[in-house]
Amino acid sequence: MTRKFTTQILHSDRSANIEHFAVHKPIHTATAYGYPDANHLARVFQGAEVGFVYSRQSNPTTAALETKITTMEDGLATACFSTGMAAIGSTFIALLRAGDHIVSSSYLFGNTNSLMGTIDTLGCGVSLVDATSVTHIEAALQENTRLVFVETIANPRTQIADLAKIGELCRERGLLYVVDNTLTSPYLFQPKTVGASLSINSLTKYICGHGNALGGAVTDTGLYDWSQYPNIYDTYKKFEPKLWGITQIRKKGLRDFGSTLTAESAHKIAIGAETLALRMERAGDNATALADFFATHPSISKVYYPGLQDHPQHGLSKALFKRHGAIISIELAEGCDCFEFLNQLKLVILSSHLGDNRTLAIPVAHTIYWEMGAERRAEMGIDDSLIRLSIGIEDQQDLLDDFAQALAIFSHNE
Repeated sequence: MTRKFTTQILHSDRSANIEHFAVHKPIHTATAYGYPDANHLARVFQGAEVGFVYSRQSNPTTAALETKITTMEDGLATACFSTGMAAIGSTFIALLRAGDHIVSSSYLFGNTNSLMGTIDTLGCGVSLVDATSVTHIEAALQENTRLVFVETIANPRTQIADLAKIGELCRERGLLYVVDNTLTSPYLFQPKTVGASLSINSLTKYICGHGNALGGAVTDTGLYDWSQYPNIYDTYKKFEPKLWGITQIRKKGLRDFGSTLTAESAHKIAIGAETLALRMERAGDNATALADFFATHPSISKVYYPGLQDHPQHGLSKALFKRHGAIISIELAEGCDCFEFLNQLKLVILSSHLGDNRTLAIPVAHTIYWEMGAERRAEMGIDDSLIRLSIGIEDQQDLLDDFAQALAIFSHNE
C-alpha cells in the first residue's frame, strides 16, 4: 500500500527500530561512538558497514531526518547540513573544480548570488541568465559546463524557472541539474518530476516552519548517471555508481567543511516537517486572499505572486506546483513610503526570515539585497519600494485587517 505525503512523514521514524519504542527518533547528543570490536569500527570507517563514528559526519537523529527528507523528495539519499547555504556551498565545493563552468538563474536569493560571485573568483566560471526560458540556459552553455542551478520560485520577485524544459536540456547534454526547492517545499513540488539530479532545501524555512532551527539538505533524486561525471574522486568509486555523488557531497562537503546539522536542530526540523502539508495549505489560502486584496488596492502599484492570472509564469506555476506558494512581493504606489507602511503594521512581523508560521515583511532593497548594490538590484528588477511578504498561517481576516489598516495611512493619495 502506497501511503500519502503526511502519513509517510508522520510514521517515517517508526519504519526503523526506535529506542524504547519511542514515537519520535530521540535526540542523540554524543560526539563519538564506541565499538567493542576494532574490526567493526574499521569497517564502518571504510564504508563497508553502516554505522556512526563521529557526529561531524553523521548522527542517528540527523540520519532519521535524512530518511524523512528522502521520502518527501522521492529520492535516493539525502545529506543534511547546518543551513541551506551550507548545503548549496558544500555541493558546489564537492562537485566542481577550477576550470569548470556553471549556468545559473540570475534571479537568485541574495546569499546565493553572493556565493556565485565567490565561486567565480575560485576559478569556476558562472553565467547568470534569465531562467524563465530554456533558450537562455542553452545559449549560455559551454564545453566546460558541469551543472545548471535554478530556484523553483525566485525570491523575491517570484519568477519561475522553465523547470521541465531545462530538465530535458540537462538530460540531453549529460549535465547535472540542481534545483533549489526551498520556496515550494517537497509538498508543493518534487524536482525529480522535471528531471533534477539534486534537490536542495533550506530546512530552516517551510520544512521546519516554526522559526526555531537552522538546517539544509541535498537530496540525490537517483536520476543522474554519476559514472559519466568527470569530477568524482577515485576514493568514492568503490561504492555503487548511483551513490558516488551523494557520497562525495557528504565527504568533501559535509565532512571536510564541518557544516554539521546538530541533533537538536534535526529533531526540531523533523517534528516541524510532520505538519508541512497542513501549513502549506493554510499559508497558500492566506497568500491567495492577500494577493487578490493587494491587486486591487490603489496604494499598491505591483503585486508579484504566481497565483495571480497576470503573473508571467502563472500557467507554469499552475502546471508544476500543487499551490502557488506563500511568498508575495509588492511595490507601493508613487508617493507611498515603504518604511511608513511597514511601521504601521501591528500583527505582521518585520523580519528577514521566510517560511515561518507567522507572517513576515521586509523592505528588500534596503536589507537583504543592499550589499549587492544598486546596479545589480536594477538588473534583477528590485525596486526601492519592493516589500517581500512571507505569508503565515494566522487567521485570514486578521491578516487582511492588518494590511488594510496599514495601507489606510495613504488614503490621502487615493
